[in-house]
Amino acid sequence: MNSICCNCYRISDIAKVEIMNNKETRRTMNKKELAAMMDHTLLKAVATPDQIRQVCKEAKEIGAASVCVNPCNVKLVSEELKETSVKVCTVIGFPLGANTSEVKAFETKDAIQNGAEEVDMVVNVGALLAGDTDTVYQDIKKVVEAANKTTVKVIIETCYLSDEQKRQACEAALKAGADFVKTSTGFGTGGATAHDVALMRDTVGTQMSVKASGGIHNYEEAMAMVTASADRLGVSASLAILEGAED
Repeated sequence: MNSICCNCYRISDIAKVEIMNNKETRRTMNKKELAAMMDHTLLKAVATPDQIRQVCKEAKEIGAASVCVNPCNVKLVSEELKETSVKVCTVIGFPLGANTSEVKAFETKDAIQNGAEEVDMVVNVGALLAGDTDTVYQDIKKVVEAANKTTVKVIIETCYLSDEQKRQACEAALKAGADFVKTSTGFGTGGATAHDVALMRDTVGTQMSVKASGGIHNYEEAMAMVTASADRLGVSASLAILEGAED
Protein backbone atom coordinates (compact mmCIF):
# COMPACT_ATOMS: atom_id res chain seq x y z
CA MET A 1 0.00 0.00 0.00
CA ASN A 2 1.26 3.44 -0.87
CA SER A 3 0.53 5.34 2.35
CA ILE A 4 2.67 8.40 1.70
CA CYS A 5 1.54 11.18 -0.58
CA CYS A 6 4.18 13.27 -2.29
CA ASN A 7 4.21 17.04 -2.14
CA CYS A 8 2.87 18.81 -5.20
CA TYR A 9 5.58 18.88 -7.82
CA ARG A 10 7.33 22.21 -8.16
CA ILE A 11 9.09 21.45 -11.42
CA SER A 12 9.64 25.14 -12.09
CA ASP A 13 11.81 25.33 -8.96
CA ILE A 14 13.88 22.37 -10.13
CA ALA A 15 14.20 23.89 -13.57
CA LYS A 16 15.50 27.12 -12.05
CA VAL A 17 18.22 25.22 -10.21
CA GLU A 18 19.19 23.29 -13.34
CA ILE A 19 19.31 26.47 -15.43
CA MET A 20 21.54 28.04 -12.78
CA ASN A 21 23.77 24.99 -12.71
CA ASN A 22 25.99 25.86 -15.63
CA LYS A 23 29.58 27.07 -15.80
CA GLU A 24 28.57 30.72 -15.97
CA THR A 25 26.41 30.75 -12.83
CA ARG A 26 27.83 27.91 -10.76
CA ARG A 27 28.92 28.74 -7.23
CA THR A 28 32.57 28.72 -6.21
CA MET A 29 34.13 27.74 -2.89
CA ASN A 30 37.62 27.72 -1.47
CA LYS A 31 39.35 24.57 -0.23
CA LYS A 32 38.42 25.04 3.41
CA GLU A 33 34.75 25.73 2.67
CA LEU A 34 34.41 22.78 0.33
CA ALA A 35 36.31 20.34 2.55
CA ALA A 36 33.95 21.16 5.43
CA MET A 37 31.10 19.72 3.33
CA MET A 38 32.85 16.43 2.60
CA ASP A 39 32.34 12.98 4.06
CA HIS A 40 35.81 11.62 3.16
CA THR A 41 34.89 8.06 2.25
CA LEU A 42 36.49 4.63 2.02
CA LEU A 43 33.91 1.83 1.70
CA LYS A 44 35.81 -0.70 -0.41
CA ALA A 45 35.73 -4.28 0.86
CA VAL A 46 39.51 -4.49 0.44
CA ALA A 47 40.29 -1.44 2.61
CA THR A 48 43.06 -2.26 5.07
CA PRO A 49 43.59 -0.71 8.52
CA ASP A 50 46.55 1.28 7.19
CA GLN A 51 44.40 2.67 4.37
CA ILE A 52 41.73 3.64 6.90
CA ARG A 53 44.34 5.43 9.00
CA GLN A 54 45.53 7.30 5.92
CA VAL A 55 41.99 8.47 5.13
CA CYS A 56 41.66 9.71 8.71
CA LYS A 57 44.95 11.57 8.40
CA GLU A 58 43.79 13.21 5.17
CA ALA A 59 40.43 14.14 6.66
CA LYS A 60 42.11 15.87 9.59
CA GLU A 61 44.48 17.73 7.30
CA ILE A 62 41.77 19.06 4.98
CA GLY A 63 39.12 19.64 7.67
CA ALA A 64 36.50 17.24 6.33
CA ALA A 65 33.06 16.94 7.89
CA SER A 66 33.51 13.23 8.55
CA VAL A 67 35.24 10.01 7.62
CA CYS A 68 32.77 7.43 6.30
CA VAL A 69 33.74 3.76 6.58
CA ASN A 70 32.19 0.33 6.89
CA PRO A 71 31.01 -0.68 10.40
CA CYS A 72 33.98 -2.97 11.03
CA ASN A 73 36.28 0.07 10.87
CA VAL A 74 34.30 2.39 13.14
CA LYS A 75 36.32 1.68 16.30
CA LEU A 76 39.58 2.38 14.48
CA VAL A 77 38.29 5.61 12.98
CA SER A 78 36.89 6.72 16.32
CA GLU A 79 40.31 6.32 17.87
CA GLU A 80 42.09 8.04 14.98
CA LEU A 81 39.72 11.04 15.05
CA LYS A 82 39.63 11.43 18.81
CA GLU A 83 39.84 15.07 19.94
CA THR A 84 39.24 16.40 16.41
CA SER A 85 36.21 18.07 14.84
CA VAL A 86 35.97 15.37 12.14
CA LYS A 87 33.01 13.09 12.79
CA VAL A 88 32.85 9.31 12.54
CA CYS A 89 30.35 8.18 9.90
CA THR A 90 29.33 4.67 8.92
CA VAL A 91 26.84 2.83 6.70
CA ILE A 92 23.88 0.65 7.63
CA GLY A 93 22.28 -2.07 5.50
CA PHE A 94 24.95 -1.29 2.95
CA PRO A 95 25.03 -1.40 -0.02
CA LEU A 96 21.77 -3.19 -0.91
CA GLY A 97 19.38 -2.04 1.81
CA ALA A 98 18.00 -5.59 1.80
CA ASN A 99 18.58 -6.44 5.47
CA THR A 100 15.56 -6.71 7.75
CA SER A 101 14.69 -3.60 9.73
CA GLU A 102 15.65 -5.40 12.93
CA VAL A 103 19.14 -6.10 11.60
CA LYS A 104 19.51 -2.48 10.50
CA ALA A 105 18.44 -1.30 13.95
CA PHE A 106 20.92 -3.61 15.67
CA GLU A 107 23.68 -2.55 13.29
CA THR A 108 22.90 1.09 14.07
CA LYS A 109 23.10 0.59 17.83
CA ASP A 110 26.31 -1.40 17.51
CA ALA A 111 27.93 1.25 15.30
CA ILE A 112 27.03 4.04 17.71
CA GLN A 113 28.36 2.03 20.64
CA ASN A 114 31.62 1.68 18.71
CA GLY A 115 31.87 5.45 18.15
CA ALA A 116 29.77 6.33 15.11
CA GLU A 117 28.38 9.86 15.19
CA GLU A 118 26.50 9.68 11.89
CA VAL A 119 24.87 6.69 10.16
CA ASP A 120 24.00 6.43 6.47
CA MET A 121 21.31 3.78 5.96
CA VAL A 122 20.11 2.29 2.67
CA VAL A 123 16.35 2.10 2.13
CA ASN A 124 14.50 -1.04 1.15
CA VAL A 125 14.73 -0.35 -2.56
CA GLY A 126 12.61 -3.32 -3.60
CA ALA A 127 9.74 -2.23 -1.39
CA LEU A 128 9.98 1.28 -2.81
CA LEU A 129 9.89 0.01 -6.39
CA ALA A 130 6.84 -2.09 -5.50
CA GLY A 131 5.02 0.99 -4.22
CA ASP A 132 5.10 -0.20 -0.60
CA THR A 133 6.12 3.10 0.92
CA ASP A 134 4.77 2.15 4.35
CA THR A 135 7.42 -0.59 4.59
CA VAL A 136 10.03 1.93 3.47
CA TYR A 137 8.86 4.39 6.13
CA GLN A 138 8.77 1.79 8.92
CA ASP A 139 12.27 0.59 7.96
CA ILE A 140 13.70 4.12 8.20
CA LYS A 141 11.80 4.81 11.42
CA LYS A 142 13.33 1.79 13.16
CA VAL A 143 16.82 3.03 12.32
CA VAL A 144 15.99 6.57 13.46
CA GLU A 145 14.67 5.19 16.74
CA ALA A 146 17.73 2.98 17.19
CA ALA A 147 20.00 5.95 16.48
CA ASN A 148 18.40 7.86 19.37
CA LYS A 149 19.17 11.37 18.06
CA THR A 150 22.41 10.39 16.31
CA THR A 151 22.38 11.86 12.77
CA VAL A 152 20.70 9.56 10.24
CA LYS A 153 21.17 9.92 6.50
CA VAL A 154 18.85 7.94 4.23
CA ILE A 155 20.34 6.62 1.00
CA ILE A 156 17.55 6.29 -1.56
CA GLU A 157 19.67 4.92 -4.45
CA THR A 158 18.32 7.29 -7.09
CA CYS A 159 19.71 5.35 -10.07
CA TYR A 160 16.94 2.76 -9.73
CA LEU A 161 14.04 5.16 -9.15
CA SER A 162 11.65 7.32 -11.13
CA ASP A 163 11.33 10.94 -10.07
CA GLU A 164 8.06 10.10 -8.34
CA GLN A 165 9.72 7.27 -6.40
CA LYS A 166 12.56 9.57 -5.40
CA ARG A 167 10.00 11.97 -3.96
CA GLN A 168 8.22 9.14 -2.16
CA ALA A 169 11.49 8.02 -0.58
CA CYS A 170 12.26 11.55 0.55
CA GLU A 171 8.76 11.91 2.01
CA ALA A 172 9.21 8.64 3.92
CA ALA A 173 12.57 9.79 5.31
CA LEU A 174 11.11 13.13 6.37
CA LYS A 175 8.11 11.51 8.03
CA ALA A 176 10.38 9.04 9.87
CA GLY A 177 12.44 11.86 11.38
CA ALA A 178 15.73 11.31 9.56
CA ASP A 179 18.18 14.19 9.19
CA PHE A 180 19.43 13.81 5.60
CA VAL A 181 18.36 12.27 2.33
CA LYS A 182 21.26 10.97 0.26
CA THR A 183 21.40 10.13 -3.43
CA SER A 184 23.47 6.98 -3.78
CA THR A 185 25.62 4.23 -2.33
CA GLY A 186 28.20 4.53 -5.09
CA PHE A 187 27.73 0.79 -5.68
CA GLY A 188 24.64 1.01 -7.91
CA THR A 189 24.32 1.68 -11.62
CA GLY A 190 24.73 5.44 -11.23
CA GLY A 191 25.58 8.18 -8.78
CA ALA A 192 24.57 11.72 -7.89
CA THR A 193 23.17 14.13 -10.46
CA ALA A 194 22.33 17.80 -10.09
CA HIS A 195 18.77 17.01 -11.19
CA ASP A 196 18.29 14.51 -8.37
CA VAL A 197 19.81 16.80 -5.75
CA ALA A 198 17.48 19.61 -6.86
CA LEU A 199 14.47 17.29 -6.84
CA MET A 200 15.30 16.01 -3.36
CA ARG A 201 15.70 19.56 -2.06
CA ASP A 202 12.45 20.52 -3.73
CA THR A 203 10.73 17.68 -1.85
CA VAL A 204 12.18 18.13 1.65
CA GLY A 205 12.70 21.89 1.57
CA THR A 206 14.57 23.16 4.62
CA GLN A 207 13.27 20.39 6.88
CA MET A 208 16.11 18.04 5.98
CA SER A 209 19.62 18.22 4.58
CA VAL A 210 20.64 16.68 1.25
CA LYS A 211 23.80 14.65 0.63
CA ALA A 212 25.13 14.00 -2.88
CA SER A 213 27.29 10.91 -3.27
CA GLY A 214 28.55 8.62 -5.99
CA GLY A 215 30.50 9.59 -9.10
CA ILE A 216 31.81 12.96 -7.90
CA HIS A 217 35.39 13.04 -9.11
CA ASN A 218 36.46 16.66 -9.56
CA TYR A 219 35.83 20.24 -8.46
CA GLU A 220 33.35 21.03 -11.25
CA GLU A 221 31.23 17.97 -10.45
CA ALA A 222 31.31 18.81 -6.74
CA MET A 223 30.24 22.40 -7.33
CA ALA A 224 27.42 21.26 -9.60
CA MET A 225 26.01 19.41 -6.58
CA VAL A 226 26.54 22.38 -4.27
CA THR A 227 24.83 24.71 -6.73
CA ALA A 228 21.91 22.25 -6.88
CA SER A 229 21.71 22.73 -3.08
CA ALA A 230 23.59 19.75 -1.63
CA ASP A 231 24.60 20.29 2.00
CA ARG A 232 27.07 17.40 2.14
CA LEU A 233 29.18 15.51 -0.38
CA GLY A 234 30.08 11.85 -0.03
CA VAL A 235 33.39 11.50 -1.84
CA SER A 236 36.41 9.23 -1.99
CA ALA A 237 38.22 11.61 -4.39
CA SER A 238 38.33 14.45 -1.85
CA LEU A 239 41.95 15.42 -2.48
CA ALA A 240 41.52 15.46 -6.27
CA ILE A 241 38.36 17.55 -5.93
CA LEU A 242 40.06 20.09 -3.70
CA GLU A 243 42.85 20.55 -6.24
CA GLY A 244 40.36 22.53 -8.33
CA ALA A 245 39.45 24.91 -5.51
CA GLU A 246 41.26 28.09 -4.61
CA ASP A 247 43.12 28.32 -1.29
